[in-house]
Amino acid sequence: MTFQPESLDPEEVQTRVDEAVADNRVVLFMKGNRLMPQCGYSAKAVDLISQYVDEFETVDVLPALPHYREALKEKSDWETIPQTFVDGEFVGGSDILEELDERGDLEATLTGAN
Repeated sequence: MTFQPESLDPEEVQTRVDEAVADNRVVLFMKGNRLMPQCGYSAKAVDLISQYVDEFETVDVLPALPHYREALKEKSDWETIPQTFVDGEFVGGSDILEELDERGDLEATLTGAN
């Protein structure tokens, strides 16, 4: 069996990114999905977010990785995947999530609690 990526054009990907960020309180653009992350950084981000919120959206970027990178660059100017957005604002990748968690700020960032 050979992996056949979806044929998504750049406009479709941009629309998916815009809608995911606008329609979800917390969204993680990652390699793979919440149940089956396809890289260690994505798995780390899922684990960190899952500690504090039960409901969050994940978007698998692998089916059109170059298009997702370009669409996300316009929103975050961040080069790597995964990328986390909360309330429409870019938070960071797994390294930033980890730093926020170590400082005790991740829960408040994800939940809006002060």
